[in-house]
Amino acid sequence: MSTTHRLLDSHAHLDFADFDHDRDALLTQMQQHCIGGCVLPGVSPEQWPKMRAIAEQYQLPYALGIHPWYLPNELEPAISALTQALDDAVSSSAAKLVALGECGLDKLRAKRMAEQGDADNWMRQLALFERQLQLAEHYQLPLIIHAVQCHGAMLELLAKYRLPRAGVIHGFSGSVEIAQQYWHSGWRLGIGGLLLNPQAKKLRAVVEQLPLAALLVETDAPDMTPVTSDSPRNTPLTILAVIAEIARLRKLSVVQVTEQLSNNAIQLFDY
Repeated sequence: MSTTHRLLDSHAHLDFADFDHDRDALLTQMQQHCIGGCVLPGVSPEQWPKMRAIAEQYQLPYALGIHPWYLPNELEPAISALTQALDDAVSSSAAKLVALGECGLDKLRAKRMAEQGDADNWMRQLALFERQLQLAEHYQLPLIIHAVQCHGAMLELLAKYRLPRAGVIHGFSGSVEIAQQYWHSGWRLGIGGLLLNPQAKKLRAVVEQLPLAALLVETDAPDMTPVTSDSPRNTPLTILAVIAEIARLRKLSVVQVTEQLSNNAIQLFDY
């Protein structure tokens, strides 16, 4: 299959310390299973240098962004740092910057932080995300978006910006109706190990009813370990089971699904 070797896990944090002891072995294992790599998402300025070094070492595509869980104390210095990092990445040929993110909104996080005394967490999330939307528009980069309990606000906000390459709603678990709104607005949906949970009925309906062109496959490794796993740590190898489940739900061959999902990732990330 011509595209199999280019199959990407569209979202895996292989730069995290969880993989420091066996990163080489895992990447070799991925290659043996025809997984050509993964997109390393950025989450904070402190994390970017290690992530970029690993992306360069293994020639993995990566993204730069600030996750809503890593809200900076001061917005402007953080945005200046992100702008500088984007400028450096665009001018570098060492590894390929393919997106801006992981960024977004998390209302559940905001509620929890408010309970701990951070009353303006949600407004700070909004301010940080809007600045990253502006950067994505400026650099013409697709976005990797984290969206938790905020799809209405997210769709409304995304509609305000001219983002011709749109991006992916990472770790999607919403309804068919919400999924269709994203897809019709040009966004793809990141489907991960949650699909392997028989109780994930909304997500399984999304996979059954939306076009395959709307989907990307991801793991969010080392987090979001499927209920079917014997290991506490998730890895990009999980995408093989996710693809098999998509094929089963769609009554298609694994080859057909793999080819389409590979093409989706290549088209979005230009990789």
